[in-house]
Amino acid sequence: MGEQSRLCSVWLGSETGILKGVSLSHKQAFNFSNTRQLSRDQEIRALCWGDPTETELLLGIVDGTVRTFSTEKGIFTEVRRCGDPEEGCFSGLAVLSGSGSTLLTCVDSGKVRVWREDSSEPVTQIDAGKNVCKMRQSPVQPNRVATGGKENGLKMWDLERPEKPVFTAKNLRDDYLDLRRPHWVRDIAFIPDSEKVVTCTGFHQVHVFDPSSPQRRPVLEAEYGEYPLTALSLPSSGTSVVVGNTQGQMALLDLRKGLVRGCMKGLSGGVRALQCHASQPLVASCGLDRFLRIHSLEDRKLLHKVYLKSRLNCVLLSSRELQGEGEGPTGEEEVKEEEDAEDEVWDSMERVEEKVKRKAIGDEEEKEKKKKKGTD
Repeated sequence: MGEQSRLCSVWLGSETGILKGVSLSHKQAFNFSNTRQLSRDQEIRALCWGDPTETELLLGIVDGTVRTFSTEKGIFTEVRRCGDPEEGCFSGLAVLSGSGSTLLTCVDSGKVRVWREDSSEPVTQIDAGKNVCKMRQSPVQPNRVATGGKENGLKMWDLERPEKPVFTAKNLRDDYLDLRRPHWVRDIAFIPDSEKVVTCTGFHQVHVFDPSSPQRRPVLEAEYGEYPLTALSLPSSGTSVVVGNTQGQMALLDLRKGLVRGCMKGLSGGVRALQCHASQPLVASCGLDRFLRIHSLEDRKLLHKVYLKSRLNCVLLSSRELQGEGEGPTGEEEVKEEEDAEDEVWDSMERVEEKVKRKAIGDEEEKEKKKKKGTD
């Protein structure tokens, strides 16, 4: 399994609890699971790297545990209990120290916690409010995190001073009918080389906030499409953002003017997660249609398309260069995925074929012809 996992440059978490690794250069997909029993409480809700060298993956599971997977050995090496599943599913997972021993977790109910390896209780806890959809850690300042959710606007926190947020977004101005405009933050990202933060909302909006300015409302407002936005990611340039929505639409938006630069085509299901590559002009996306897709950000063409059998919740790219990115679209029939427990379920089911009643249709056509001859 270690040889297989070392080949993978894209990692995905599925609803069935299987960690999936994809090697674009070898056109192969692999399944990694520490159980043969598929159940919804093993669903993977969050993925992040456990160390800077990317030899460990951390998985946030619905049952409240965080599992460590070694990409060198191809096996799960550790399970840590980080909260109660009754408090909600993971809406954020990050590492505070380089070794992965200190974890940062967030759940739907708004509990943001810091866990040390030698302690079963959190050493720091923040209440970010109810219905938190996403928590993100600043890539530059690990102690700085942002949270937001449904009727729970953007807040930024300093984990060393957890008593109150260092920035709280102000509600949007009332609309032209003087009606209140609701909050619904679905995803968050920190804009490089600045203190600005970009969010996407369930009301198809993209907002940019600047905590360094006196204005607590967005310094930029833009809209894309007509459906709820579910995920976003920033290309390495930092001047644009990629967003995806519940209808499988993805677009590249300019963060300076708020205009749509172009759209990515080829998606057919709601986007659950997307991530831009750290150095290459590529974006990976996954979601309800069970496909991993890699698009070019330069010409927005679909470069790779991999069918992975399960509905997908999260995607994580290796920072090393993705091999085979210039080979053109990869048809799903070309990508081989190893057999897993899901196949056993499908194979054991009886196949039902629908028989089309062609004879009955033909009889009706004959009757119509005879009627026409009789009238003639």
